Amino acid sequence: MPPRRASTILTHAGRCPEAFQGAVNIPPFRASTILFDSWEAMEDTGNYPLSGIRYGRVGNPSSQAFEEVLTGLSGYPHAVSTGSGVSAITTALSAFLTQGDRVLIADNVYGPTRLYAEKVLRRIGINIVYFDPLNHDDVRQKLTQPTKIFFMESPGSITFEITDIPALATMAKEQGAITMLDNTWATPLYFRAFDHGIDIDIHAGTKYIVGHADANLGVCLCRDGVFEAVKKQAYWTGQAAGADDLYLGLRGLRTLAARLPIHGATGLRLADWFSQQPETIAIIHPARPDHPQHALWQRDFSGTTGLFSVLLTPLAKNRLSTLLNSLKLFDMGYSWGGYESLMIPQDPRSLRTVQPWQKTGLLLRIHAGLESPDDLIDDLENGFSALRQSI
Repeated sequence: MPPRRASTILTHAGRCPEAFQGAVNIPPFRASTILFDSWEAMEDTGNYPLSGIRYGRVGNPSSQAFEEVLTGLSGYPHAVSTGSGVSAITTALSAFLTQGDRVLIADNVYGPTRLYAEKVLRRIGINIVYFDPLNHDDVRQKLTQPTKIFFMESPGSITFEITDIPALATMAKEQGAITMLDNTWATPLYFRAFDHGIDIDIHAGTKYIVGHADANLGVCLCRDGVFEAVKKQAYWTGQAAGADDLYLGLRGLRTLAARLPIHGATGLRLADWFSQQPETIAIIHPARPDHPQHALWQRDFSGTTGLFSVLLTPLAKNRLSTLLNSLKLFDMGYSWGGYESLMIPQDPRSLRTVQPWQKTGLLLRIHAGLESPDDLIDDLENGFSALRQSI
């Protein structure tokens, strides 16, 4: 049989209708206690906790099915599901660290990643060093000292820089570092981290994988050699995804290949609209030719999703309020990746230490949902009309 393509894997992996009286979807396994027929069977549960089912939070048919789909899609041999994207990040980082270890973290990572590094890892004696992901000389210089983990996120959170992941991963691995990537924006559908030198590919399944803004979920996709540490760390710290959230993650995966192209196309339509407005200073969208690292995005990514930022001329607080409160289809809320469009102001200045955010203006992070792009543009027209009439 020829290799199966992504949409086929997403549709068929992790299913076993014959085990559930022909039901298309595996039911959610709400299980804590697992019963055994005999003491001998209870003792013989395989390479626990790395495999086998012995207790609900360590693994059950729901988590196994979810992880099977993602390993099939990504090329990684192993997956560890957790209860949120942040728990996936913290599990991966803490699985390998002991007091005195050194971690390099890209300066443009997700805010909670930096928060965990500063508030938890530093407190227990981990040396945290941030690097400019666009400056290879900065990376080389900082890799001259022993480094346990090299952590990237691309596109960068909020400001959407594209990192040359293969080049930086090669540098890090030559120095013996474990490479990790927060790959939530692209999902394994649009960026195959396995093929680009990443040891642990981390996803906030809460976003596009779930896709309906109704579950919290995370996953670490692991190469051989790092899986055991991540799985044991999840076991020791009680990091587990709930059965219903895993069920919703599986449901989201089934339609991922159908949903992402819509998010991506609508996002580009919205970016084009913003580019024509007098209030717009810059569009920050990796899939647009005017993005500084667009060539890298074209080389490494197979598609775009619907999250990007727009830099507008500075607005007084009352005028920003007028704009946001005038919109009827763009909701205001944290997270992204659901079917609904979102828009919130962001300020990266407090989240940078190596590459300060020096642009002036109002930064809006926009998530393009699954609504009609024409209706979304009509909504923007009304919102900006109200803005222009405000004082």
